[in-house]
Amino acid sequence: MIHSEAGRNTVNFLLFQAGWLVCVLYPSLAATGLAVLILAIHFLLVSSRRGAEVWFIAVGILLGSLLDSLWLRTGILGIEGTKAPQFAPIWLIAIWALFMTTLCHSLSWVAKRAWLPFILAPFAGSFAYWSASQLGAVTLPGNTISLIAIGTGWFVLFPLLLFIRKHLVRDSVS
Repeated sequence: MIHSEAGRNTVNFLLFQAGWLVCVLYPSLAATGLAVLILAIHFLLVSSRRGAEVWFIAVGILLGSLLDSLWLRTGILGIEGTKAPQFAPIWLIAIWALFMTTLCHSLSWVAKRAWLPFILAPFAGSFAYWSASQLGAVTLPGNTISLIAIGTGWFVLFPLLLFIRKHLVRDSVS
């Protein structure tokens, strides 16, 4: 395990970025497998509260994949070459798992100011989906409307996830 908080945060950030990129460039079961490997490395090198983080990641996967599924069903988000799936694809769920690790580590600083998640999340969340659309992993059928809807979803979900993290992962920065 890495003992330096800065070192853990750096490794967490790099692991998330690598996992996100692989899942977006190669959206498949193989990318999901790599994301699981990245999660294992995270728990080995970064996490000092494994049990609490596992529960937090599970909650985030549930909430995030429900939101993505809603967007897919309503046409806010699309997957190139497929009809609207009933549920978010596994590689998108894997991204949620990886993202949840950042809320306990490299993005924990966002929770230090109560107002910051509400300002940052709509733009950062929309930017992530827009970036994924530019790389071909997803489509934004209504482009501007899709980005506004995604930003609104992140405006609600991101602060909620930080609130849940504060109660599930008690040793985290808040």
